[in-house]
Amino acid sequence: MKRYLALQKIVETGSFAKAAEIMGYSQPALTSMITSLEDELSIKLLNRKRTGSSLTDEGKELYPYIERTIFQYHATIEKAKDINNLKTGIIRMATVTSVSVNWLPEVIQEFHEQYPDVEFIMHQGDYNMIEEWIKIGAVDFGFVSPEFVKGIEIEPLKTGGFSAILPKDHPLAELDVVPLKELASNPFIMLEMGHHSECEAAFREHDIRPNVRYTIHDDYAIMAMVERGMGVSLLANLVIGKIAGSFDVVTKPVDPPVYRTLGIGYKDKLDLPMASKKFIKALKSHLDELP
Repeated sequence: MKRYLALQKIVETGSFAKAAEIMGYSQPALTSMITSLEDELSIKLLNRKRTGSSLTDEGKELYPYIERTIFQYHATIEKAKDINNLKTGIIRMATVTSVSVNWLPEVIQEFHEQYPDVEFIMHQGDYNMIEEWIKIGAVDFGFVSPEFVKGIEIEPLKTGGFSAILPKDHPLAELDVVPLKELASNPFIMLEMGHHSECEAAFREHDIRPNVRYTIHDDYAIMAMVERGMGVSLLANLVIGKIAGSFDVVTKPVDPPVYRTLGIGYKDKLDLPMASKKFIKALKSHLDELP
């Protein structure tokens, strides 16, 4: 298992030297471990260059299986800790920006006060990325929209709305409520959320074809572009609550309204590590207080 963990750290850092330093090995020892693993598998896993190390084509094909093996190893360790009733562990979660900014900090801080030795590893992505991470076991659970993912268990948490994001001097900024069709007719900046998104679904539902000028993966970038008058957008109120004040933009409700539900997704609730189960329970106890 040490060889798999060493390979993972090299892939993450792109460097034998950095991986060796982080793991507390000498570089020759780490090189020997990888060479031994390659000999055992009869596959060259890494391209070794002066500029860094990266997976070979064969290595890329095999690496997801190695990641699953590492996950199962960690899961075994976590289960052993659960059995021994230890208060340590690792919580691996995947999240979207709005959740990591608005929900998690307060809950994590309070959770750490009770369980100071628990480690958090958070991956941020879109619904499709999170769905895949859950399925391959890269994370214990993730925050997703039940409407857009399949093949995993999902427990709905909260439903929230969306608002139009407009430049301060935009004509639609004078309205109390912005018609969705008029918003879509302007140069539109779409939040990219993988293969699916609430905005795209809302436009399809009302037979509206938005004038998409840009498709962006980052909420903050969208706000900055709207501020510069490059277009308009539609974002979840959960996102807007924290970041709108940092930009010179106007937010307005839309008609018809657009909503989304966020939930916790996992492969099998019974197989969740105890630390993750406790964190999910802590999060749910704060739902009424969360935006």
